[in-house]
Formats: sequence, structure tokens, C-alpha cells
Amino acid sequence: MPSIAFHTLGCKLNFSETSTLARQFLDAGWQKVAFSASADVYLINTCSVTENADKECRSIVNRAMQANPDAKVIVVGCYAQLKPDAIAEIPGVNLVLGASQKFDALKYLQQLDEANSNLVQACEIDSVTDFIPAHSSGDRTRVFMKVQDGCDYSCTFCTIPLARGRSRSDTIESVLRRAVEVKQSEAREIILTGVNLGDFGIRDASGRRQDKFVDLVKALDNDTLLEGMRFRISSIEPNLLTREIIEIVGKSERFMPHFHIPLQSGSDKLLRQMRRRYLSDLYRERIEMIHEFIPGAGIGADVITGFPGESDEDFLVTVNFLKDLDLTYLHAFTYSERENTPAADFGNSVPLAVRKDRTRILRSLSDKFHRKFCAENEGLQDVVLFEQENKDGIMQGYTRNYIRVATPWNEQLVNAPVTVKLGRLQPEGWMSAEVVEPTAVYA
Repeated sequence: MPSIAFHTLGCKLNFSETSTLARQFLDAGWQKVAFSASADVYLINTCSVTENADKECRSIVNRAMQANPDAKVIVVGCYAQLKPDAIAEIPGVNLVLGASQKFDALKYLQQLDEANSNLVQACEIDSVTDFIPAHSSGDRTRVFMKVQDGCDYSCTFCTIPLARGRSRSDTIESVLRRAVEVKQSEAREIILTGVNLGDFGIRDASGRRQDKFVDLVKALDNDTLLEGMRFRISSIEPNLLTREIIEIVGKSERFMPHFHIPLQSGSDKLLRQMRRRYLSDLYRERIEMIHEFIPGAGIGADVITGFPGESDEDFLVTVNFLKDLDLTYLHAFTYSERENTPAADFGNSVPLAVRKDRTRILRSLSDKFHRKFCAENEGLQDVVLFEQENKDGIMQGYTRNYIRVATPWNEQLVNAPVTVKLGRLQPEGWMSAEVVEPTAVYA
């Protein structure tokens, strides 16, 4: 049978879509092999959030050609939508598929064979209107499920609306059905993903929203067929994280007490220039609300360093703002100019060395947040889903509030809810955990 290898760059959403593409090929009789192996076809799912992601695409194509110079290479994803012609010029690339075509890779591969030449298929992003469901596979414990795609926001630094199109969603009924299928596959935790997850909801012909993200959360929390499943909200904009959502998560046995809330900057001046839909007061209010309703919740944030015009004072405002929030961890990103975004033309550029220094400072701050949070949880008990990988005689998993823990390997504990007592933070970044009792609560 023909063989295919996959490589994914970027976000959890991309990983869920790559898994869906892989299942299409497997169902059609293909054999999936490692990307380092000699395959007949290599499929690369690209990201274009940063300049490095663009450059990495060429490097990954070169790796495929080294593994098998005679193979065909398919490139899909955000970079493929934004720069299809540039990708087609990379030596070794045979097929480039944009946002609307990537899930028809099998069909276009057949056309490629018939045409005996390279193909580029990428429509105008405004014509991308369909929602294509996707979820990851291969991990019995955790599944990333796409429930929303695209974005209607216009942040000045972001290419995602150009790469993925307008906001669109699955239906609640479809998400519930897919969640039951995931449970039947033995996975026990579903991470809800999307480009702008909080904007979930189907709109009627007049553009009015028929349902909201909170309605999806309620449905997943109440469906009797999903008894025993765990759910996480992957990332949600602060202006879309409502009091009602926080209260539901706080009372829920299924939704984990863990939030990831993009901030980008603590400076209101920069937030306005970024065209974010909130200011620092709203962000602070959301964090305080979480702590009020869900003591001990894990809370992460995204922050961009070196946005055009970010002065030393602006950065200090962000650092001090973060220190006051009682967060668990940070994802710090160094700003890079993206073509066709307003911010690329702002001028007043921050030197790259300064940007990177600020990123290092925030990552050091994130480490302090993490160590403090782990110290606060030391000696406490929580329920962990342990993963199936045996790493030198230990197994790892996540607590409900997203602390990575490890305990000696025990096959009987794989993919089962286990009550543990948290020990000390280890140099590897995880906390030791002593099993208190296996608590098998799944039907």
C-alpha cells in the first residue's frame, strides 16, 4: 500500500486537522509512517503566526526530500493560503492546498498524478465559508477537538483572518455527537479548540447568533452520554470569557479549572494600537473573577514583546501588570512583522535584540509564576489522567488545574482518573506525585 508521512507546525488546531487528514488517507488504504522514514508522500501542515514558521516550512520540505528524493510533497495550512506561489517554488513541493482545499488532499493528489505536474489550489479567503470538523487522534488520554474556525477580529499584528477566513462554527448537536465518538474511542479528556473559541455560535440568515459558546459549555456539561469525560477550554479572549462561563466551570465536575486567556500587553496604549477588544481593567477583572469563583485555578496568558512603539516604560507597565495578576504561566512571543498586516507599516520598530531581551524577561517571570503555583499546590490532592508513554520508568499526566506531574510507571494507571498527593517541583518542570487511590469513575 502507498505510504504517507505527516508533519505539523503551529497550534493545536493544526494538529487536530492533521489527524483528520491522516484518517482520510488511512481509510483510503494508505499506510502512515514516521516523517523521518522513506514515504511515497509527505504532507506538511504549516503555520504563519511568526516569520520563523514561514522559514521552517522550507526546512521541513528539505527533510522530506532527504528521506526520499522521489516522493511527492503536499503543503497545506495557513502559510499555504497566504503564500501559495512562494511555496510552489520550493524545490520538491508538488501540491499546495489553501484553506478551502486542504481536506480534499486525496482528490488533488490524484489530479496531480494525472496532470504529471505541480498544482497550486488556493482560493480567495473570502470564499472560505464552510466549517470542517476535525479532532486529533492517537492519544488515548487527550483529544484536541476543533469546534470553531476563522476570526472576525482585526488585530493589527495578526495574519490569521487572512489565512483562515471569517469566523464559523460547528453546531452544538454535531459537537455533542463527536464528543460521544471520542469517548467511545477511550479518550477521557477533550480540549475544545478554535481560532477564536469564544466566538463559537451559528448565525441565522440575518446574522444574529442562534447560540453562544456558553450554550456549548452547558450542553457538554449536561449531556448524560458524556458522563465521566473531562473538558478543557484551550484559549479564550478575555472579552468573550463571561461571568456565566466562569461560574459554570467553577461548579462543573467535567470542565477543568484551567483557563488560557490572551493578554498581549498590559499597556492600554498598545492594546488600542493592536486593536484588541478590551483594555487592561477588563482583563484584570476576569482574572479576579476566576480567583473568586475557582480558587486554585490554573491561568495562563499570551504576551507579545516588542510590538511597534513599545517603549521601556510600556514594557515595564506590562511586567508590573502581570506581577499583580496571580497567573500560573506565560507564553511570551517575540513580535515579528507580518506582511499585509497594519502593524507592519506602523514604523517606530523595536530593535530585535531588545524584543528578544524582553521575551527572556517574561519567560523568567513565567518560571517564577510556575514555581509559586506549584509550591501552593504542594501536599494537596487532585485527580490526574496519566498518559500511556513510559519515560524511563515514569508516567506523566496533568492535574485538573494543569500541573504536569509524574509518578513511577504503572500500566494499570494509564488513562484512568487517579487521585494523587502532589510532592515537590522537580528540575524537569513537573511535580512528583504519590498515588492515593485509583478512582475509576468512567462508564
